[in-house]
Amino acid sequence: MNSYKKYCPNVFIAQCEEKHKKGDIITIETRYGKENEHIIHNFLYSKNGYFYYSITRADGFNSQERAKRKAEKLTNYASKREQKSNDYFKASEEGKEFLVMGEPIHVGHSSEHKHRTLLERNQKRFEKGIEENNKAKEYENKAEYWKSLENKIDLSMPESIEYFKFQLEKATKLHADLKAGKILKEHSYALPYAKKAVNENQKKYDLAIKLWG
Repeated sequence: MNSYKKYCPNVFIAQCEEKHKKGDIITIETRYGKENEHIIHNFLYSKNGYFYYSITRADGFNSQERAKRKAEKLTNYASKREQKSNDYFKASEEGKEFLVMGEPIHVGHSSEHKHRTLLERNQKRFEKGIEENNKAKEYENKAEYWKSLENKIDLSMPESIEYFKFQLEKATKLHADLKAGKILKEHSYALPYAKKAVNENQKKYDLAIKLWG
C-alpha cells in the first residue's frame, strides 16, 4: 500500500511499492486508515525497493485549504465559547433586583441560607463566564493565525516554482544593490543577511523545481 513520507518542511511525498508515471492517480493511506487520491508529479528517488514521487491531492485540497478549514473550525469553537460565556454572565444576574438593593445577609434569619446560596451560585456562574470568555479568546487567536496562512504558498504546492523564483529575484536584487552601495545599509549585518536570504530562496527554488518542474 502506498504511504506518505516527509520530504522537507510542509512537504509529504508518496512512498510506493510500484513505479508510476506523471499524471497517474494513486491512493495513499494515512496512518489513521483514511485513504486519499493523489496525482503523481515527479519521480524523486528510489530506496530500499520503494519509489518516491511528489504528489498533490486529486480533490485540490492543499495547505491553503487546510488553513482555511482550521480557521473556520476554530472560529466556530470561539463563537460557541462566547455564547456559553454570555449565558453564564446572564445567569449570574439571578436575583439582580434583590441584590442591587444591597440588602445585608441576616445572620440567623431563615433567609440567610438562601441569600448565601444565591451569592455563591452567581459567583460561580460569573467565574465560569470569565473562563469561557478566555477560552473564546484563545480560539480566536488561533483562528487568526490560521487565517494568516490561507494565502501562503509553500513547497507543497506547484505554484511554489513561480513564487520562489520571484522571491529569489527580489532577494538577489536587494543583495546586489546593497553590495553596490545603491541602498544604504541599516546595520553592519545587512549584507550578510541579504546573502543569507539569497541562499535560502535559491535552495527553496531548486527544491520547487525538483518537486514540480
